[in-house]
Amino acid sequence: MKTRLRRKFRDFAFQARRLIGLEKLLVLQGETRGHQIAQRDALGTLAEAEFSVFSQWGEDGIISWLVDTIQPPVTNFVEFGVEDYRESNTRYLLTSRYWSGLIIDGSEDNISSIRSDDIAYKYDLQTRAAFINRDNIAELISSAGFVGGLGLLSVDIDGVDYWVLEKIREKAAIVVVEYNHIFGDAPVSVPYDQSFVRLNKHYSGMYWGASLAAFRHLLEERGYEFIGTNRAGTNAFFIDNIYSGKLHNKLTRRHEWPCRMREVRNRDGSLAFKTYSEAKNLLNGLPVVNVTTGETVTL
Repeated sequence: MKTRLRRKFRDFAFQARRLIGLEKLLVLQGETRGHQIAQRDALGTLAEAEFSVFSQWGEDGIISWLVDTIQPPVTNFVEFGVEDYRESNTRYLLTSRYWSGLIIDGSEDNISSIRSDDIAYKYDLQTRAAFINRDNIAELISSAGFVGGLGLLSVDIDGVDYWVLEKIREKAAIVVVEYNHIFGDAPVSVPYDQSFVRLNKHYSGMYWGASLAAFRHLLEERGYEFIGTNRAGTNAFFIDNIYSGKLHNKLTRRHEWPCRMREVRNRDGSLAFKTYSEAKNLLNGLPVVNVTTGETVTL
């Protein structure tokens, strides 16, 4: 009941924002800020491009700057793990640049909410309700007609992200992946489980996904360049190596920022207000896979 009421209130607030024209104003402000950042000769790190219209941690600005800088010829995106798409990495790209997109979420309710939103018919946006795993992701993308390359791929399912990404063969100009800072510098991922649910695996909510080192191992072998993370230390950005020259004099450092969020949960589900570093010992004894060797080890 509480979840349903929260959803209704969230929908009401979002529609109210649209009715008073706030959403259009926010997009316009984003476009103005994006233009200002694009005029700079160079950035020190990606974090200097951050701003948020719909994204959680400044990804809208980073993506906008990357699109302006590398100018990918393909203007489409695939994003999964979008929930109700109110907060996402691609909604600003859709509404400000009119890219085509495919979004996927495991909840029928979330997809129904998206389809009832004006965004579903005002833009070239396809939606799929599916619990993603490594066996269905390629078909979900190709069946929507997204073949021959992508402009942007955004991966965030708080679970077996590494193993799902491993099965995506479409090359993207820009790849955004959420990584788990709690795993540190080791190239590790949670073991594959096609029914993985984050809070079911461990009460803390910290046992999920893969380290940045694991994603670098996978993507750099496939011809991508790591170009940095957002300042929140949650999302990492990669570009196809064919665009590396366009960033040569535009980005000074490929910097990884530490994650300072305190989203760790207690056993009763309440917030413990611990950092990732403070919660690391909670995962002692849990298995992870070293993706460079295939060996399963314990934390």
